[in-house]
Amino acid sequence: MAVWDFLVIAATDWLDGYLARRLNQVTDLGKFLDPLVDKLMVMGPLLSLVSLGEVSVWGVFLILSREIAIAGWRVSQPKISGANLWGKLKTVSQIGAIAILIAPLPAQLSPIGPSLFWLCVALTLISGAIYLKPNDPVP
Repeated sequence: MAVWDFLVIAATDWLDGYLARRLNQVTDLGKFLDPLVDKLMVMGPLLSLVSLGEVSVWGVFLILSREIAIAGWRVSQPKISGANLWGKLKTVSQIGAIAILIAPLPAQLSPIGPSLFWLCVALTLISGAIYLKPNDPVP
């Protein structure tokens, strides 16, 4: 089933990051590429769900817009940083929503997927705003 394939891909993405940190193999290239792979892992299924009429094109547009904006912002920074807690929470919420949306659920549980989708849209926008928020107080 597609849901298991998707979850295995997500788990290997997590494992890669865990091992890199555990083995002290974190690199600037990894900090740059890992979020891009996360975006591809999420956007492919979301675009498929749009074509199937399972999720709103506007919600996916908001997610894609945030992802492009933050990717651009991150490459413009003098120092490449890894994802913050909000970025990780955003990715987990996206993976969870996609997994529920592609899982074969009984009819009585079908409203859970769209609700989780809109929750992940909200977390995606919140995490984007947190990345772009200036860290220095304005005098």
